[in-house]
Amino acid sequence: MAKNLDKITGVSESRSNTALLILDMISAFDFEDGETLFPKALRAAQNLSKLRDRARSAAVPVLFVNDNFGKWEQDFGEFVRSVRDSEKGSQMIDLIGPERGDYHILKPQRSAFYATPLEVLLLTLNVSDLIITGVTTDICVLFSAHDAYMRGYKLHVPSDCTAAVEDAHHESALEFMARVVYAKTRSSSELKFQTPARSRSGRAA
Repeated sequence: MAKNLDKITGVSESRSNTALLILDMISAFDFEDGETLFPKALRAAQNLSKLRDRARSAAVPVLFVNDNFGKWEQDFGEFVRSVRDSEKGSQMIDLIGPERGDYHILKPQRSAFYATPLEVLLLTLNVSDLIITGVTTDICVLFSAHDAYMRGYKLHVPSDCTAAVEDAHHESALEFMARVVYAKTRSSSELKFQTPARSRSGRAA
C-alpha cells in the first residue's frame, strides 16, 4: 500500500518506522495565555531541538503540524515568515526550525489528524511509531495522541518536550496519556530510536 501511495504522492518512503511530530510550536504566542505559555514552551523547545537533531541523524522524518488560525489563504511558508516577524516566534524558529527536508501540515482543529492529510503521509512514510511533542500537553497534544492511538500507532510523548499553560494540567495530561493510550512519557534523553524498518508489519493493531 505504501508503495502505491508513494507513486501517487511523490513522497519517499522513510528509512525509519518512527516519525517526530512537532505541534503548534511555530507561533508568535500572541494569543490568550501566550505570555504564560511561552517560557514553558521555550524550555520544551530547548530539549526538542536536541531530540530533533537526533531524529534527523537517525533518518526519522520531522513533521511540523500547526494551527492555521483560519488563515486559509496562507501556505506554510507564508505562515512561518509571518511568525518570524515576532520576537517570540523568531526565538522558537531559531531553536527548532523548520529546515529543508522537514514536512509540514496546517490543521484547522486541535487534533493533528482532523481534516488533514497526516494519516496518508504517515502511511506513505511507513510509520508505525509516533513521537508527539509541542503545545499544549492538555489540548492539541492530548487530542492528537488520542487520535493516533485510535489508528493503531505506538506513542511516545516526551515529558520534557511538551508544555501547558498550567503545570498541573501538563502533568495530569501526561498521566492520562500514559494510562489510557499507553504513551511512553519518559524524558527525551531516554528515548531511543528504533532500527529503520522496511515494512509496516510491526504496526500495532
